[in-house]
Order: sequence, then C-alpha cells, then structure tokens
Amino acid sequence: MTPIPDRPHRRHDPLTGRWVLVSPHRTERPWQGQEEAVPTPQRPAHDPDCYLCPGNERAGGERNPDYDGTWWFTNDYAALLPDAWEPSPNGDGPPADDGLLVSEPVSGTCRVLCFSPRHDLSLSRASAAQVRQVIDLWSDQYTELAARWAYVQVFQNRGSAMGASNPHPHGQLWATSVLPRQLATEDARQAAHHDEHGSVLLLDTLAQELAAGERVVVAGDHWVVIVPFWATWPYETLVLPRAHVRRLTDLDDAQRDDLAVVLKRLLARYDNLFRTPFPYSMGWHVAPGVEGGDHWQLHAHFYPPLLRSASVRKFMVGFELLAEEQRDITPEVAAAALLAVSDTIEVPAGAGS
Repeated sequence: MTPIPDRPHRRHDPLTGRWVLVSPHRTERPWQGQEEAVPTPQRPAHDPDCYLCPGNERAGGERNPDYDGTWWFTNDYAALLPDAWEPSPNGDGPPADDGLLVSEPVSGTCRVLCFSPRHDLSLSRASAAQVRQVIDLWSDQYTELAARWAYVQVFQNRGSAMGASNPHPHGQLWATSVLPRQLATEDARQAAHHDEHGSVLLLDTLAQELAAGERVVVAGDHWVVIVPFWATWPYETLVLPRAHVRRLTDLDDAQRDDLAVVLKRLLARYDNLFRTPFPYSMGWHVAPGVEGGDHWQLHAHFYPPLLRSASVRKFMVGFELLAEEQRDITPEVAAAALLAVSDTIEVPAGAGS
C-alpha cells in the first residue's frame, strides 16, 4: 500500500459505504476541552446496593439468585416488548403510513447478561476460562433467540462515559422483529462484494491487513484484532476470525478458547494505554437468520471514546454530526500506541469493570 501523507484525507469504510475525514496535522493543536472525571479505584467483590450482584433485590422487586458463574435476566426496563404495537383504526398512536410520516410496529426482548458474580471483576482481569464462559453465554443466548427473532444484537457498554448505569461486569442482548439499519447496510455491502468478487469482504480485508501489519494489535491462532483502516473512533478496533465464520454458534472449542485469550489481550492493552479502566461500547455483528449468509463474516466492533488520556474523550459534534465523521490521530498511530503497551493487565485490581 502506498504510504498516506501526513495531510488531510478521507478513508472509505467498505462495510458501510461511509467516508471518514482524517486530519493528522490537528494533533499539534492545544487542548482546552472537557476532561472527564477519572473513575474512583477499588470496588468491593460484592456490593449490597448493586442490583446485579447475587442475592440482591432489583428495582422491580425481583431478587437475583446466588449465581456463581454467568447469569441472565430479562431487562426490567426493556426497550423492546414481545407484543408488537399495532396502530388502531381510530387513530390511536402515530400513523402507520401518512405520506412522509411512516411508522411500523416492532417487537422483541432485551436481556441483561451478567458476566460474573464478582462486582469488582473485569474481562481484562478475568481468567481465560471465565471469559470463555462469557463467550458461551453469548452463543447460547444467540442460539435461543435467533430462532424466534429476525436479529439478535449482543453488546456491552463499559464505563459511565459510554452510558453504563452499573459498574458490575455485564452486557446486554436485544432481539428484534426487524433487521436494524446498520446490520442491513453491512449485509447489503458484504453481499454486493461477494457477488462481484466471489469472496468474503472482511476476509479480503483481513488478508490485506495481515500483509501490511501496521494496524494489527493482537494476533492469535484463530483471531486477529486490527485498528481498521477506516476507523472513526480514536482507538476503535475490529475483531475478526481468521477462518470463514458466519455466527457465534459456528465457533468450535479451539476458536472460543483463542477468542477468550485474544479478548483479554486486547482489553489489557486498552486498560494499560491510559492506566485506567477503558470505557467502550462493543458488539457482535452476525449473519442475519439462522442459516445461509455465505457472504457474511462474523466480527466484533469496539468503540472506545477516550482520545488523549483517561480524562479526555472524543466527541462527535459539529461537522461530525452534520456532515461526515472526522478523526485526528491516524489508525496507524492508534495501533502503534496500543502495541506499545503490555497485553497483560497492569491497572491496579478493583479499578473498574
């Protein structure tokens, strides 16, 4: 690949068709923006006031079991409900179709996935066996719900900077009766690439990234983590299997074991970068449906907001909201920064979920 000069340029995201403006010269500008409060270190192994800890009462009055591994429950404040809303003939509610004002019913379910009974544990500090339990939980939940719903989104918000309302190690799962917009876009883009080239878009991308090497931050036997060439967030990463895999349920034991180790190594690099529990939103994108999807490659996105330190974050405002996403540090610089820190956790114990 021809080196890109240290000048403003745009990069294309083949998964979405969008462009991102890269402005590396702006890294020299003085910073007088907002600094976030650094998370308070040390949390107990069990918090009697935490509604996710074993044995505690949740806001809705339900009491958690004394679970000793992973555990899930239906979200007490779910964004989706199993029964779809149907507009009534008498005009009750928004119109289903009134010219340019169009709505449609949607149904689904939302679940909370507790990764551990330990309130003070993080995936970066958990053992590989404990992370493997989380991977199995993701797969089992997907298997159950994909048989009933059009799409199942597995995700995790870590840290208050990404909207996590509770520091207990947990993720979520939303299953919907429709294919969400971003997934429909990725599906169409991957299908078009497969039709034109007879190959899988993200496997072709991975081959290019492995050949270049400069954006690879973790490489395992079965998984690779890259800062994608088109990354929008400063330290965004993409987790990819080396083999052609469509869904979480397709992963064999060796792939799951390696994924557990690779995730630990990635999350350790994140936490070590600014010596703080690194906030992020992450999620798995899987082939829609329960069969087919030869064009699709299973992958996970990590979107962390931190920019310069544990207290300085990136905001998507102004031009980014109204015109096109923009970043200052290049993906190559971000990958080099992640590679420069250890992939074994160094942040003090108890310092974050």
